[in-house]
Formats: sequence, C-alpha cells, structure tokens
Amino acid sequence: MVHLLVITGFGAAIITGFLAYRAKARDRDPMWYTFAALSFFLAVCLAWVFGDMNFWYNMQPFYDIENLNTYPSVNPAREKGQQLMDAGRVYFADGTGLDMKKAMGFKNLDLYCVAPIVNGDNQLASYDFWAVGINCCSGNSSKTVDFKCGAFNSDTAREGLRLMSDEPRAFLRLAVQQAESAHMIKAVHPLFFYWSNDALADMHSYLEKAYRNFAIGMCGFFAAQTLLVLILSYILSKMGYNNLC
Repeated sequence: MVHLLVITGFGAAIITGFLAYRAKARDRDPMWYTFAALSFFLAVCLAWVFGDMNFWYNMQPFYDIENLNTYPSVNPAREKGQQLMDAGRVYFADGTGLDMKKAMGFKNLDLYCVAPIVNGDNQLASYDFWAVGINCCSGNSSKTVDFKCGAFNSDTAREGLRLMSDEPRAFLRLAVQQAESAHMIKAVHPLFFYWSNDALADMHSYLEKAYRNFAIGMCGFFAAQTLLVLILSYILSKMGYNNLC
C-alpha cells in the first residue's frame, strides 16, 4: 500500500507536468501547472525519504519490541541470557541494580557504555544482562568508568527495554569483552537493555516520536507550500500576470 501511494504521488506529478506541457503547446500560461508538478514531485520525494527514515528509526523498533516477549521477576543471579533471547521488556526482581564498579566504555568515535545488571553482591557465573547507552559514560579500561545511562541514578528502576538496533551491538559487545578482561568475569550470552523506570512508556515513546515527526513533516511542508504560493503570486502580479488561476 505504501509503494502504491508513492507511485500514485509520482503519477499526480507526471499528469500535472503533462498539463503544463499541453498548456504551453496551446500558447497558454503553464506557470501554475509547472509549479504544481514540481510541488507534487518534491512532496513525494520528501515523504518517501523522511517517511522511510521515520519508520526505521521509530516505528520499526516499536514493532520489534512489541512482538517480543515480556518477562517478569527476572533474577540475573539465576536466569541466563539463553533463556531470555526473545525478551523485549524485562521486569527484574527486587534487589536488582547496576554494578557500577564493573561498568565499561568502548571508544570508537562514539563511546559505547555498558554496566552489568546484578542481584546481590555475589559474583555471578555469567553476567548476561547489561544496561547500555551511547556517550553517557566516561573513562576507559584502565580507570573506573562513570556510567550515567538511562535511569542509572534511580533507586526504584528495575526495568529493561531491549536494545533493537544492530549498529551499536558489535561495539557494545567489545565493551563487555573489555569488562570481562578487566574484572575477570564471564559474559557467555550478553543481552543489552536500556535501564528504565518505565519500560512500557519508553517503548511507546518510539510511537509518539513517529507520530510527532509525521505531524511536523505535514504541517511544515504545508506552511512552506503556502509561503511559496504567496511569493510566486506576488512575483507574477508584479510581472504583469493578470490571470493567476
């Protein structure tokens, strides 16, 4: 349906362009037909490009998380990453928090930050649950990392929203490997989450941002189009065009 709408939009631009050509062939003023054809073409191109970006950056993550499972009362000291591979939202058990002493950052243009999600003070056989973020920590493998991602400073935060983007995952995995080496721990099957007070609200924020971008795009183009019509009308009136319709 989306592709059909794009084709229909380009069809409208082509038809309007043909009307401009026919008006010129009949020695009539093709100005407004030409303006309409260019406007149609520009509108469809912008809608296609920015609509696609809006989908992949906002709607797709929302759909991906919504289609995954939700797990309650997860204890990182008992559950393993392999058991929750299809997790989208995780509600951790009471007493779960971030181990800031084992936080790590991996620098590759951006700073990819990780901190293990733990329950209790005992060392785990495998640290499979990690809170993550980008450019929200400081330090490196030779110093204590100052982790400030998500709801890091909340005493009540015990929820995780799964990282769905593939692009940062490889660098976050390298940060985990650095943490393994620096702190002599294991992470057999690490899963990455955004540490949150309300994972459901964070998930719906993707949807809200998508609709907001959609509304801004439509209103912005309408305003720009109206301004261009007024400017062109003024210019043509100054040039002596009497028939502007």
